[in-house]
Amino acid sequence: METTDIFAEIEALEQEIIDKKNKLIELRKSVPRLEVKNYLFKDSLNQNVSLLDLFGGKDELMVIQNMGKSCAYCTMWADGFNGVYHHIIDKAAFVLASPDSPEVQDAFAAERRWQFPMVSTMGTSFKEDLGFVKDGYPYPGVSTFHKDADGKIFHVADAPFGPGDDFCVVWPLFDLLASGQKGYHPQRKINKTSNFDLTNNVAIQVTNQPEAVAFYTNIIGMKEVFSNDSETKLTFGGQNFYIEENEGNNVFFEFAVKDFPYAKEQLVANGCTVTNVFSEKSIMMADPFGLHFHVFEQIK
Repeated sequence: METTDIFAEIEALEQEIIDKKNKLIELRKSVPRLEVKNYLFKDSLNQNVSLLDLFGGKDELMVIQNMGKSCAYCTMWADGFNGVYHHIIDKAAFVLASPDSPEVQDAFAAERRWQFPMVSTMGTSFKEDLGFVKDGYPYPGVSTFHKDADGKIFHVADAPFGPGDDFCVVWPLFDLLASGQKGYHPQRKINKTSNFDLTNNVAIQVTNQPEAVAFYTNIIGMKEVFSNDSETKLTFGGQNFYIEENEGNNVFFEFAVKDFPYAKEQLVANGCTVTNVFSEKSIMMADPFGLHFHVFEQIK
C-alpha cells in the first residue's frame, strides 16, 4: 500500500471514530434518567455526607467509581483527574468514591497529593446499584448525576474504565510509540528514586489561632475544612494546612515512607531527632538544619 493511501485510511478511520463517539454520546443521553435515592457516605474526615451534599452548588455531579488504593491502575486514573480537577469543577461537582475506609482514603490522598474530595462507599449498596460490582468484585468507571430544582437526583450515564479508554491520557500517548502499551504496568510510588514521598499536608504552629485563620482565609483565600479549639484545617490549591495553637512557631512538612524502620534509622544516623511519637510507625522529627516534619509508613 502506498504511503499516501495509508495516511488517507488513517484520516478516514479517525473521522469514523469521532463520528461513532458522537453517536455514543447521543445514545447515552437518550437513555431515560432514573431517580436514585440519596445515598449516605462517609467523607475523609469520617463525617456523614449524602449524595445530594456532593453536588455542592452545582446541578451536575461526576462520581469516579474507584476500586481503592490496592489498585495501581485506578490510582493512575485518579492521578490524571487530579491535574484537571480545577477545570472540571468549573462545570460540575467531582468526587472519587472507593470502598476504602475514610482513614485510608485521607492518608492515601495526602500521599498522592490529590485535591478532589473522596467518599467511602463502605456499608452502602451504591456501587452494586450502579452496576460497578459484579460477582462480588468491584469494577472501575464513572457515573454522572443531575439534580433538579426539587432536590431529586437522577442518574444520567455511566462509562467503564480500562486500558485504551478515553479517561486516562497515558494509553493514547503510549499507542503512538513503536512499542505501544506493551510491558507497561503502573506503579503507585511517586518518587521512584527515594524512600520518601512528600504529602500535601503542612502544619503551622501559631500563637493566635483565630487571628491566623482569619488572615489565611480572608486575605490569602484559603478554605476552611474544620476547626476546633486547638487546630484548624485549611485547603489552598490542593495543599492542606493545619493551623495549630502552639508557641513553638514551627512549620512541619510530612513524608510518607514505604519502609518506616529503615527511614527512621537513616534519619537518626544523620543527625535527626525524634520530637514526638504518635505510634510505632508515625513520629515527628527535626533535622539538624531547621526542618521539622512528620514521618509515617504508607498504608499497604
